Amino acid sequence: MNIQPLILSFSDIEGGAARATFRLHQGLQTIGIKSQMLVQKKLSSDPAVAAPNTNFIRSLAGTRISLDAMPLKSYPHRKQTTFSPQWLPDTVTRKVAEIAPNIINLHWINAGYICIETIGKLKQPLVWTLHDMWAFTGGCHYSQECDRYTESCGTCPQLDSSKNSDLSSWIWQRKTKAWKNLDLTIVAPSSWMSKCANSSSLFRNLPIEVIPNGIDTKIYKPINQNLAREVLQLPLNKQLILFGSLNVTSDKRKGFHLLQEALQSLSLRKSPDNLELVIIGASQAEKSLDLCFKTHYLGTLHDDISLAMVYSAADVFVLPSTEDNLPNTIMESMACGTPCVAFNIGGIPDMIGHQQNGYLVPAYDTQDLAQGIVWLLEDEERRHKLSYQGLEKVEREYALEIQAGRYASLFCNILSSSKQRRI
Repeated sequence: MNIQPLILSFSDIEGGAARATFRLHQGLQTIGIKSQMLVQKKLSSDPAVAAPNTNFIRSLAGTRISLDAMPLKSYPHRKQTTFSPQWLPDTVTRKVAEIAPNIINLHWINAGYICIETIGKLKQPLVWTLHDMWAFTGGCHYSQECDRYTESCGTCPQLDSSKNSDLSSWIWQRKTKAWKNLDLTIVAPSSWMSKCANSSSLFRNLPIEVIPNGIDTKIYKPINQNLAREVLQLPLNKQLILFGSLNVTSDKRKGFHLLQEALQSLSLRKSPDNLELVIIGASQAEKSLDLCFKTHYLGTLHDDISLAMVYSAADVFVLPSTEDNLPNTIMESMACGTPCVAFNIGGIPDMIGHQQNGYLVPAYDTQDLAQGIVWLLEDEERRHKLSYQGLEKVEREYALEIQAGRYASLFCNILSSSKQRRI
């Protein structure tokens, strides 16, 4: 069957969701499916990625982000989490008509890129890959401990709202009305996200597939540790802990505050003379920040080769996220042979088997987070064994070709079913 997928995403390579989306696009090309991407913000040179092509329209992207957030001004005491009303009109349907795909794969489409009602106007079969929870909530991207998305939202704790008919309820109602007749299949990268989507009032009656993100194992692979450290100008004679993500110190969901507590505990067990910290996603320390160990700030790295170099240079990667889907960073680190320590939350246990290829920590337990780091660092033979088992898991489950093949099969099945319904 001739598959002509169009991938819709806000950006092509900036941010974790965008990187995962762009990799899928590349993976489909690798197996012979000529996918196209339609984005608001293009950063790659790929000719199959289309974005606004005039300086004026590109300059409006930042304005759209600000305008989309305007309804949030009615909630001055809201939590500073990502929250997307998606109410601005857009030109996506016209651009989709020009490309004329036979199936559309939605990814991360927020920051004012696509209006909720626009999705309901798309006529092609839709596959929606969930990089967070926004698609089935009343606006939040991670619900924290709130389960109101299982019914109808309203009285939103992230908005600090006591009203049932608040912004979250309005967004949920718009989704319900606009999407009730969609030909929609959901893809969840993790089993946790699948369970969340299945429990939501918006998606519980839809087909949901679990297809993990993929990674290019020709790029993300072990590099000689000493060579990587020399290139990055990191010490050769120290044990290095790596931590990092986008907005690494400012996004509370990333758990930087929990890492600080763990490092304080770790400093009582490990000598600061032999252990140092490496942070990606930040260029300098915040004022009055004491992490107990000498710290190297490498800034934000955008290219895969530099990231693979950093993972390979480290002895252990730590991810203290409080909520997460299927974080790229863990997959990338494992592919580079560096075992991970992370909380047993979200989709992380899909990747890390406790004391098999890494260390899983009970949620938010900073003492055990420190213990997990010690457990990995104190035995080099054990660390090598976990490294090997992590590599095996990535090659077996997360290779880009495997992910692309799963999507190709899904697209083919959906198009076949759609064709039979039309006959």
